[in-house]
Amino acid sequence: MPNQRSEALFQQASQVIPGGVNSPVRAFQGVGGTPPFITRAQGAYLWDADGHRYLDAVGSWGPMILGHAHEAVVRAVQDTAANGTSFGAPTEAEVRLAETVLARLPQFARIRFVNSGTEATMSALRVARAVTDRPLILKFAGNYHGHSDGLLVNAGSGLLTTGRPSSAGVPDPIADLTLVAPYNDPEALKTVLEARGSDLAAIIFEPVVGNMGVVEPQPRFLEVLQEAREKHGVLLVADEVMSGFRVARGGAIERYGITADLAAYGKIIGGGLPVGAYAGTAAVMDYVSPVGPVYQAGTLSGNPLAMAAGQATFAAMDETPDLYDRLEAIGHRVETILRETAERHDVPVVINRVGSMITVFFTTGAVTDLETASATDTERFSRWFHGLLSRGVYWPASNFEAAFLSSAIGADEFAILESAADFAFAQVA
Repeated sequence: MPNQRSEALFQQASQVIPGGVNSPVRAFQGVGGTPPFITRAQGAYLWDADGHRYLDAVGSWGPMILGHAHEAVVRAVQDTAANGTSFGAPTEAEVRLAETVLARLPQFARIRFVNSGTEATMSALRVARAVTDRPLILKFAGNYHGHSDGLLVNAGSGLLTTGRPSSAGVPDPIADLTLVAPYNDPEALKTVLEARGSDLAAIIFEPVVGNMGVVEPQPRFLEVLQEAREKHGVLLVADEVMSGFRVARGGAIERYGITADLAAYGKIIGGGLPVGAYAGTAAVMDYVSPVGPVYQAGTLSGNPLAMAAGQATFAAMDETPDLYDRLEAIGHRVETILRETAERHDVPVVINRVGSMITVFFTTGAVTDLETASATDTERFSRWFHGLLSRGVYWPASNFEAAFLSSAIGADEFAILESAADFAFAQVA
């Protein structure tokens, strides 16, 4: 498909924006080629600057659970904007959305809205350090929690070494405050806890991983995480920016029966507008200023447009009582199409899916952590990705990202995917 307008825009953007994009995965560096520049979206579809239509499996990386430009969400934003876009003062909309979100999270009593998932995780960890008066954080290899300095680290040379910066500009002393362990490895986690548990303020984790592709937590791993709270006094911080309110009504902590002290949210709670939040028990959240000593502030936090979009999104979700059953069925159908098409072309794949989050790995054997995820054939994925794109399916432009499916997908969309997948797998057979 000719992409002259998108190519011209990308060249222009590269002169004024680093890499031509405002978030790295959009640059298509993992798959090659020029990204289509999107002009509009509706339901399950996107349209680019060259007039091409795509079945969207990205969903703005998670928020568009109901599909794009949902009538009630658009109307709520328009009505709110007519009264002003930002006040820097409290609004009733903040109260109502806080009540709505907390009604889905019975283990939490307080929530603070911020402007991004990065802000949410960063702030939650600051609170955890204040509550415990401990310096260290533990994260897991392959889990991404935003781009704050202390979380941009990878595993060191040994299990108990501190993290090494995975981005320029992160000083070693900051990275030294973050330990890294393999995901889904309960014995490794127990070793860390025995050695450093008394210094750990918090363990931050994705209860459903989306940033090395979709990886589901294993039961014994979750058991040891709970033991960290009970035996070592470590606070558990669930990063539900992706999985929150997508994999279940109360998110992954509901789906897997996890007890957490804090959780970070984003994406769905803003209905597609910039937003983040962190929630927790009253005892923990009352450390946050102005009630407690942990300072955190933001001029646009609780922005009325984001609050209105989030409230409208939750209202529309609640008006669909079988929403999560429908999303599960959509996810299952997409998985079946991809699996059967791959088998027909004799292409070995591993497909990981939790509800409406899904990743196709070009590998064999279970994918349960960063090491096994990294075994995927990224060159093969790139050719498969472009095969889909050329047939009108917009899949995540990285083999280490989750696809996010919306409730707007139906029989017509399954037919489009099946045809595109048949072509794409044929290209990599």
